[in-house]
Amino acid sequence: MKRLITILIIALGLFACQPEGRIYMEYQELSPELEWLRKDAREFKVPIKDNSIAYNMSLSFRYVNGYEDQVLKVKVTETSPGGIETVKDYDLKVREENGDYIGEVAYEIWDSEHMVESNKKYKETGTYTYVIEHNMPKDPLNSVMEIGVILEKVR
Repeated sequence: MKRLITILIIALGLFACQPEGRIYMEYQELSPELEWLRKDAREFKVPIKDNSIAYNMSLSFRYVNGYEDQVLKVKVTETSPGGIETVKDYDLKVREENGDYIGEVAYEIWDSEHMVESNKKYKETGTYTYVIEHNMPKDPLNSVMEIGVILEKVR
């Protein structure tokens, strides 16, 4: 357990600095037991102050050695400040065909970022809510740590 905490602290330190252009980045822990139940959706509140520019939206997935699936299927529900709800399904590829993991590794922890929407334009300013849940056939998912949302301005 001490080793896992040390690894987690190192991984968090690697992502403490946001690159220029990132306006939002948040990760949420899925479970201390390294599992994600379908019913355990994660909610992110993303403030949009400027709807005249385009954004790139990415999802981040943190997992450990032992994650079995090649793809993580997620369902993302976006609710606008005005209450308009949009649901989208995404397939996040986390393993190559040969079984190699995709992403940046720190010890046994892998971080992968997946652009899900490029040049995204928001219709209104205010706080958008994103609810993310896994959409995999098996439940729970094992060897998973965190899911996250990243939003950056298009340059």
